[in-house]
Amino acid sequence: MSPAPDERDRIEAAMDRILSGTPEHSTGALTIVALAQEAQVPRNALTQRHPDLRNGFYDKIRERGQMPDAEKRLRKQIVKLKELRAADAEELAELREDVAGLVRTVNQLTLENQQLRTELTAPRARLRVLPGQPQPPSPR
Repeated sequence: MSPAPDERDRIEAAMDRILSGTPEHSTGALTIVALAQEAQVPRNALTQRHPDLRNGFYDKIRERGQMPDAEKRLRKQIVKLKELRAADAEELAELREDVAGLVRTVNQLTLENQQLRTELTAPRARLRVLPGQPQPPSPR
């Protein structure tokens, strides 16, 4: 399918409308998808046929001190991932401390187990039954 002859003009007009805050056919978001909707052209017109217009759109956004919506989303995601990474690092440090404590406990229990096994295999002294109080006869 060949592009419409006025495709570039429609994209440039859509760029102006979005950047001026007066979109007619889109949400006005600072994205290529919104620009394509606003210009009423397929998205690949910007990504494949007119990448210079796409790049120009992003350049104009940055010149105004704004940030494209996709970049805003990515920056928010980066912040969230950094927070998650910090939380994971904290949890990992706690788990490493727990491992050290568990290793000490296992070593202590191993020693106690060896001592008990040694006591079981050692010859025992004979038990002597001490006389106790006589038990009353059980009723029959």
